[in-house]
Amino acid sequence: MPWDEAIEIAAEEISRVKEKFGNQSIYGGSYGWSSAGKFHHAQTQLQRFLNSIGGFVGAFGSYSTAAAQVIIPHILGMNFLNLIFNFQNTWPTIEENTKNILMFGGINPNNSKVSMGGSTRHENDLWFRKFLNKGINLINISPQKADAPDGANWLSIIPGTDTAFMLGLAFELETNNLLDRAFLTKYTVGYEKFKMYLLGENDSKPKNAEWAEKICGVSADQIKSIARKISKERTLITVAWSLQRAQNGEQPYWMATTLAAMLGQIGLPGGGIGFGYGAIGGVGIPIKNFGGLSLPKGKNNVSDFIPVARIADMLNKPNTSYEFNGEKRIYPDIKLIYWCGGNPFHHHQDLNTLHQAWKNPDTVIVNEPWWTATAQRADIVFPSTTSYEREDIGKANGGDNYIFYMPKLIDPVGKSKDDYQIFSELSKKLGAYNEFTEDKTAGEWINKLYNEFRSFLNNSDVECPSLDELKDKNWFKLPTVGKEFAAKPFVDFRDNPEQNKLQTVSGKIEIFSEKIESFGYKECPGHPIWVEPDEWLGSPKNTEYPFHIVSPQPNDKLHSQLECAIADVPNERPTPVLININDAKKLKITNGEIIKIFNSRGSCLARSLLTDNIREKVISLPTGAWFETDNHGLEKQGNPNVLTFDKGTSRLGQGPSAHTSLVNIKKID
Repeated sequence: MPWDEAIEIAAEEISRVKEKFGNQSIYGGSYGWSSAGKFHHAQTQLQRFLNSIGGFVGAFGSYSTAAAQVIIPHILGMNFLNLIFNFQNTWPTIEENTKNILMFGGINPNNSKVSMGGSTRHENDLWFRKFLNKGINLINISPQKADAPDGANWLSIIPGTDTAFMLGLAFELETNNLLDRAFLTKYTVGYEKFKMYLLGENDSKPKNAEWAEKICGVSADQIKSIARKISKERTLITVAWSLQRAQNGEQPYWMATTLAAMLGQIGLPGGGIGFGYGAIGGVGIPIKNFGGLSLPKGKNNVSDFIPVARIADMLNKPNTSYEFNGEKRIYPDIKLIYWCGGNPFHHHQDLNTLHQAWKNPDTVIVNEPWWTATAQRADIVFPSTTSYEREDIGKANGGDNYIFYMPKLIDPVGKSKDDYQIFSELSKKLGAYNEFTEDKTAGEWINKLYNEFRSFLNNSDVECPSLDELKDKNWFKLPTVGKEFAAKPFVDFRDNPEQNKLQTVSGKIEIFSEKIESFGYKECPGHPIWVEPDEWLGSPKNTEYPFHIVSPQPNDKLHSQLECAIADVPNERPTPVLININDAKKLKITNGEIIKIFNSRGSCLARSLLTDNIREKVISLPTGAWFETDNHGLEKQGNPNVLTFDKGTSRLGQGPSAHTSLVNIKKID
């Protein structure tokens, strides 16, 4: 079909939906990384376009950190992403001061090598070698040994039970008077109410180490030993993002913060609490963060949104009510989806349900260079360019200090166009051309954005080259990394909690939150608790589905990018799945065999990879494979999200619960 005709059809459909149902019937919560370029950032381009024509229903949070983005402001009074990049202990501070790093979910050495917008600093391996050489005690509490760097002490825990482990530690601290009561009194609220639960005064279940052992699978003696050790020495408690990507995922973050408060080391160099180390590049790097270049999105005149991972619920249950962070909300009735720069059939959970839900809107429009599962399920697909086919400026997010020029390397493949061209043509048809483009070409926008950022840097006493100079050299290193830029988390609060109150309701660390308590959520009351998930190795479903599946990031690519190339590599597809050697022996599975993984939600193929570095009854199938089913619904490439659980973490956070999933496995005859 000619471009003009396709643009006309799409514009007429967008106009029809707007006029008949309003902009609140358009979903533009497009989610995905897509490109390191700051101008040709697909999600920003899409949302700027939709805002120029009146707005859209958006999404709150990310699939990586949704539950944390809700709970952390309640208990620590901070934006979660600002906290992890700008307000945590940095590697030099940890090296100089910390004696123990207690890593719940590990600190993954591979994930730290990627970042939104690209990553130029790959330093974590170096820092952990320094930690080991200095004798820092690294404790990896995870079902997988590889979730932490080599040299860490591995405690193999049952997935989803970290909160119970932490409660066992807290009980030992409380009953042996190993906690800092003065800190709790001065800097926190609600410890006494939490203590009643901890000691079992209100449910006759003391949360002691023996109680914790029965749930988490780590021995009571080990729990007691760790409690004694961390109470005597400077300890940093870290929590991976993966822990809050599970049902009741708010609880381990809240409980870890409570545990750190009991130790009384929050605000001391190298002590306290930290989140997301190893989850993404930049966390832990001492840097003065100037932000980055970005195309303005404009104003969204539609106020409605959904929690990001509730998309299938929204499409399947329009106009029905749900609860989120203390609010009673209504799912919008979506008639048109516009997706650009991402692949929900990679990152969402329970893909068979999403597949059915995707049929409910009248129209789905996608800009996409690749024939992904999302593109295959669209009514209109505009072939868009990749980063190789257009000019841009790159600036990594978070703890990275490089700006780089991204030259156009090849002409657009076939008749593809960049997103800016596509949206410019659509906006012209819809009467919003001037608002969307501001009468600028892509090159003029790149000049404008770069020069604005350069002016900002120069005014901050950071000399920055002209755009022509950047093009000549290809990159520029900002002088913004070093020990002198190390964050000092909670130091001001510790020095004077009255003058430097946290942005919580009480101004202090909230071990008990009256606000959360007022929401009336049984699964998430006013203080951290252990809540049994719907699916875990201790649940009745374990008899039918005896394996817990975890779905980490892949080691061979960024999310699902370049999957089309990797899929052609021998023995790489279906995706290799880690299985404990003892489990494999019982099932007579040998290394490299094709197996079927299944539960009530779906099934997929995978290639067995046997190891003793994963807990028994736990399997690990990385994400990234493109969703492809046969005529019987069997997913052929090894995409774990045909199996994962799609329910909100709780009514508080409504984040994804991918790591709350039981499965069974069998050999393919």
